[in-house]
Amino acid sequence: MGARPQFVKAAVLSRSWQARHGVQEILVHTGQHYDADMSDVFFTQMQIPEPAYKLTLSQSTQGAMTGEMLVGLERIVAAEKPDAILVYGDTNSTLAGALTAAKMHIPLVHVEAGLRSFNRKMPEEINRVLTDQLSQLLFVPADSAIENLAKEGIAAPAHTIEVVGDIMKDAVLHYRQFAKVPSFVVPDKYMLATVHRAENTDDPEVLKGIFEGLDEINKSLPVILPLHPRTKLALLRNQIKTDVQLVEPQGYFQLLWLLDRAQLVATDSGGLQKEAAYLHKFCITLRGETEWTELVSGGVNRLVAANTREMAQAFQYFSNLEFPAERQFYGDGHTGGKIADKVAHWLK
Repeated sequence: MGARPQFVKAAVLSRSWQARHGVQEILVHTGQHYDADMSDVFFTQMQIPEPAYKLTLSQSTQGAMTGEMLVGLERIVAAEKPDAILVYGDTNSTLAGALTAAKMHIPLVHVEAGLRSFNRKMPEEINRVLTDQLSQLLFVPADSAIENLAKEGIAAPAHTIEVVGDIMKDAVLHYRQFAKVPSFVVPDKYMLATVHRAENTDDPEVLKGIFEGLDEINKSLPVILPLHPRTKLALLRNQIKTDVQLVEPQGYFQLLWLLDRAQLVATDSGGLQKEAAYLHKFCITLRGETEWTELVSGGVNRLVAANTREMAQAFQYFSNLEFPAERQFYGDGHTGGKIADKVAHWLK
């Protein structure tokens, strides 16, 4: 694991291991997110066991970062000789773990498998596709993921596929009780926004369009945006000004507090799209597609990419709606236990 969503997922599964089976978990932090605000705070707040290994990366490009992870992970796997390698989601850390497992002939478990945005320009999409091809045990959040995998030839008996729901739902429902008030002044009503994906930050015109849309919404409803380091650099580099309230990256408990009290969410994060739905918040997704398609078909998520006009239209549309609280997405909030049970049985 190496990025914020993976730390959240690991917190749930680590707790599940401790509660059953006696499976020994060896946590490896790949170093993908390395600063305190994006990494250390999650281990502290969520009481995740200290990683047995933590890599230090010197490169920041996609290929070089993944290559460095591979070098470090091969040494760790050679020393530990695990019965299986488990990876989460769709980051470079996920792919590095998957390639290590394949090269060293270790069974691979993929949590959050089968998701597709069908946009091969996204690094995350490539990571998903390759990881699923290399996995033997795949945990998927919904039936649609099984259909995606079948189209790529991933099915029984070569692969074991289990529908278990979304492990991040466990986290939201469990850790909501520990939510903490942020250290900055929060308006009574506001929209919570995040922007971090390379497809949005690396293109100046796209980034400008997103912040023009957020500024327009900000005239009617204050916008709070915890600023990802990549986005911060892109705004400075392209001299993009904004009126929204920019704050430092938040710990998971502070972000949960903000999300729970927000009127609306705007994000390019896959994780926050789901977390918004679990807390009954409508979401404006700053992408042209999403791997979490059930949220769109369920009417609680609208895709707007970087289109300023569509952002404003989505804001007006959701502002006049009540969230359909009866709608449930991605399981019952007990995914971690299901995964732990099935992995333990699979390893026997």
